[in-house]
Amino acid sequence: MRHTRHGWMVCFLLLLSGVSPASAQSVTDRLGVPGPVSFQGTEFALAWTSNPSPSYFKQEYVPAGEQVEHFNQMFMIEAETSASPETAAAAQVDMLNKRKGSDPVVNYDLIRNDATDEIILDFVLSDSSTGTTIVEWNAYRYAPLNKSGGVALHAISRRGYGDQARDFLIGLKEKRSPAINALASFKTPKLQPNP
Repeated sequence: MRHTRHGWMVCFLLLLSGVSPASAQSVTDRLGVPGPVSFQGTEFALAWTSNPSPSYFKQEYVPAGEQVEHFNQMFMIEAETSASPETAAAAQVDMLNKRKGSDPVVNYDLIRNDATDEIILDFVLSDSSTGTTIVEWNAYRYAPLNKSGGVALHAISRRGYGDQARDFLIGLKEKRSPAINALASFKTPKLQPNP
């Protein structure tokens, strides 16, 4: 789990880079998507960016009044020029499988669109290491970055904290499918990685 500046689950590339999100403090648009990003009727403003390696770019967006350190919902956009949707999704699934021994909430589903070479990974996980239970649901949409290769990630992350964690999980039954459908049909902006 990520215990630094933002949500827990990072596309596998941040883990491979060994770079902590806290090491990048700039909020400079690095993908040509300065925001706001509109998703399911909510406006998400650019709040955090990172370029932890020459081929990897990450941006996080939160609604007004929320912080990346403690958010209720976050939209993420990432680009990795040296990976593919398949390898990125497989690495994230591997990470989730490794968590299963220590996190009883971990569960995931993979949805493939062979026509577009896109994959949506829908997953939930939890953490109580800080003394407060946090439950996080994510939907990651992996797509080809461009004709030359690479992967673009567009994702929604939502959390429930403490006493609200159980209600959050129960509420996922109604909210999960509409969010996945919205992510699948989300008009993705063309990403222009720029260190």
